[in-house]
Amino acid sequence: MARRRLRNFKANRRGYISLWIFLILFVITAPAEFIANDSPLVVKYDGEFYFPVVASYAETEFGGEFETEADYRDPFVIELIEEKGWMLWPAVPYSYKTINYDLPTPAPSPPSSANPLGTDDQGRDVLARVIYGFRISVLFGLVLTLASSVVGIAAGAVQGYFGGLLDLFFQRFIEIWSGLPTLFVLIILASIFEPNFWSLLGVLFLFSWMSLVGVVRAEFLRVRNFDYIRAARALGVNDRTIMWRHALPNAMVSALTFLPFILTGSITTLTALDFLGYGLPPGSPSLGELLQQGKANLHAPWLGFSGFIVIAIMLSLLIFVFEAVRDAFDPRKLVA
Repeated sequence: MARRRLRNFKANRRGYISLWIFLILFVITAPAEFIANDSPLVVKYDGEFYFPVVASYAETEFGGEFETEADYRDPFVIELIEEKGWMLWPAVPYSYKTINYDLPTPAPSPPSSANPLGTDDQGRDVLARVIYGFRISVLFGLVLTLASSVVGIAAGAVQGYFGGLLDLFFQRFIEIWSGLPTLFVLIILASIFEPNFWSLLGVLFLFSWMSLVGVVRAEFLRVRNFDYIRAARALGVNDRTIMWRHALPNAMVSALTFLPFILTGSITTLTALDFLGYGLPPGSPSLGELLQQGKANLHAPWLGFSGFIVIAIMLSLLIFVFEAVRDAFDPRKLVA
C-alpha cells in the first residue's frame, strides 16, 4: 500500500517537483538564525573559539570596556576582534530586527549589494525579514492545519459513525459556534492583551477545526451501512477499529482534498491579520507587515513585490504538493 501511494505521488510530476522546491526553501529558512543574523557564526579570538549565534558574550571577552553584550557590527568591536582573530558571518549579515544605519539613501532604501532586496521604512533588511517571515508563516500554517485536521476528522468520524442524537446535538453546536465572527473575536482579544504566535494559533484553532467535520461526517454516514462494515460488526470488531481501519480510509481522500485550502487559508489569515495590525507583535518578521509597508510606501515597490512574490510561490507550491498527496491516497488511482 505504501509503495502504491508513493508511486501515485511521484506520478504527479508537478506535485513531486514542488515538494522538492518547497523542502529546499524550508530547509534554508528553518535555521534562519544561521542564515541571516547580525552576530557572527564563529569568532576566533586570542586562540579561543566563540559562537555568538547561539551564546551571548560580553564586550570585555574581546578586550572591550563594557560588560554588556558585544555589538559585532560596531567598528570598535570589529577592530578588537580582528587584531587577535577573525569572524565568520552568515550569508545575510542582518537579523530581522537589525537596522542598517549606513544606508546610502533614506529608508526605505532600494536594493543594493549590501541589501539585495532593499530595506523597509525602518532600515531593516527585507531579505532577512522574508527569510524569517517565510519560516513563521509555514510553521504557523502547518501546526494549525495539523491540529485542526486531527480534531475535525475525529469529530466528523464520531458524528457520522454513531449518528442519532449525538450527531444532532453536535451539528447544532457547530452551527452556533461557526456563526461567531472570528475577526471580531480577534480584535477584542487584541485589545485586551498583545497577541503572539501561540495565542493567535489557539484562537484560530477554535474556529478552524470545523472545516473538515462536514466532509468526514458525510463519508462516515455513507459507509457505515456498507456490507463490509456490517460484517465487521457481526464478527465482533470494536467500533474504534472499524472507524480507524475500515471507514477512515474512505474519508481520507475527501479530507485531503480540503487540506490544501485549510493550510493556505491559515497562512493567508495570518498574513491578513498582520496586514491589518491584529497579528503578531510589532516588529515581528511578518509577510503581512511587509505588504502593509508596501501599501504605505508606494514609492518603494520592492517592499510589496517581495511580499507578494514570496506568498504566491509559497501557496502555489503547497497547493501542488497537496494535490499529489491527494492522488497518492486515492484508492481509485492506480499506477503501473
